[in-house]
Amino acid sequence: MFTGRPRQFAAAIAAGLVLIATGVGWRTYDSFASSLASVEGLNLGNGTDGALDILLVGTDSRTDAHGNPLSQRELDALRAGDEVANNTDTIILVRVPNDGSSATAISIPRDTYVEVPDIGMSKINAAYGATKELARLDAAESGADQAEAEKISTKAGREALIESVADLTGVTVDHYAEVGLLGFVLLTDAVGGVDVCLNAAVDEPLSGAHFQAGEQTLQGSDALSFVRQRHDLPRGDLDRIVRQQVFMASLVQKVLSAKTLSNPSKVAQLTAAVQRSVALDSDWDIVQLATQMQGLAGGSVQFSTIPVQDINAMTDYGESVVQVDPDEVREQVAGLVNEEAGQEGSETTTSDTPAPDIDPSTVTVNVSNAGSVSGLASAVSLAMSSEGYVEGEIGNYSGGTMSSTTLYTADSDSDEALAVAAALGDVDIESDPSLPAGTVEVVLADDYTGPGSSSYSGSSSSSASGTTAQSGVTPAGESATPAPAAPPIDAGSDGPRCVN
Repeated sequence: MFTGRPRQFAAAIAAGLVLIATGVGWRTYDSFASSLASVEGLNLGNGTDGALDILLVGTDSRTDAHGNPLSQRELDALRAGDEVANNTDTIILVRVPNDGSSATAISIPRDTYVEVPDIGMSKINAAYGATKELARLDAAESGADQAEAEKISTKAGREALIESVADLTGVTVDHYAEVGLLGFVLLTDAVGGVDVCLNAAVDEPLSGAHFQAGEQTLQGSDALSFVRQRHDLPRGDLDRIVRQQVFMASLVQKVLSAKTLSNPSKVAQLTAAVQRSVALDSDWDIVQLATQMQGLAGGSVQFSTIPVQDINAMTDYGESVVQVDPDEVREQVAGLVNEEAGQEGSETTTSDTPAPDIDPSTVTVNVSNAGSVSGLASAVSLAMSSEGYVEGEIGNYSGGTMSSTTLYTADSDSDEALAVAAALGDVDIESDPSLPAGTVEVVLADDYTGPGSSSYSGSSSSSASGTTAQSGVTPAGESATPAPAAPPIDAGSDGPRCVN
């Protein structure tokens, strides 16, 4: 499933969107807009479904947004190697309700198996590249020169990706933004680096990720390695997406809350970064967008991932893909408009009492399954480890019948026990003096609805019965690898969230 080919990301675009919406366009709109790379002729919507839907993509391009080749010094700084492809390995749909009160960026895993127009079932990250190559060959055979064939095929690739995302999510894409490798580095450096936090030290040569544990500030090249890494992570690409999301949250927080836009030199550097690295569809009205989003605060910008059923599904021809249920994806995406606007629709319940603020890396979580849902203990353990808790023992419960999910701990009043219970959906807490300090045991019953369960918001089903097979995918049955989604990440939290 994993390859050594360099990856790139659209994290910079998300911050660039906030940047444009919160200041740059107010000052020098005419000169700023006229120097942006423009994408013409895409078939886009107009926000009539209650939200402005923006598709952000990261490409393999070794050119800037205007098609100019990068210098050798810039290429060396990217640590991306020489291989060039046309895949879009980062795909993010941003939903902004028409009242501009909030924004949610929804990541789509690069290997998500979807229907691609005129091609059939394929990984979504190939929609752009495969369509572009077919269109390029057709244009060349029709007599188009190289430049014209490139223009025609690039437009076709973008349209295929837009349609694939629209079919998967059930929304009409209203705007399109694209960034290459260079944009990530430029935007990160423009804000003076971005704060991140790792649960453990990292030494992974394929991505160039060599970092100590704990909080640290990363500049462009190191930041690119941080969000590129997918090897040596428990959930591979899904944990890489979590890396991207916490990085984007930290980047957006810095732009919005650190008074970056009050510094003229920072404004100039940010503006230059966006102008050189970001391509926008020609229908963008930046002033209108800025007006719509001028009250946006860091805590109103959230990042999540589409629900995933199996991260190691297999096609009929032996290719490893990420399996999803399009109906489940569409339900989640449609619900964001109501949730963002503060209406009913949230599927999670939180306690009136805030959970204690603890360091999750100090708590080991054992999980036992006393219910009837096969694989649930593994799914819950994955969900907790993705939050930074230490993975403990996993297995079936050997005690008597359990009617309600219960957390056992030596001290039922400890902050650690209260925090874990809250993270699992406010489950019951019982004392067990035999457990060592810093260790809790969760016994799951059939009433469990927290992270890792099929009823949890954004989570996948852990049982084979909950998996809907896609066309061309062999049902994984009991071997399905569940992919519980982490809670949404927001850009208003205090300090970066620690991740794998």
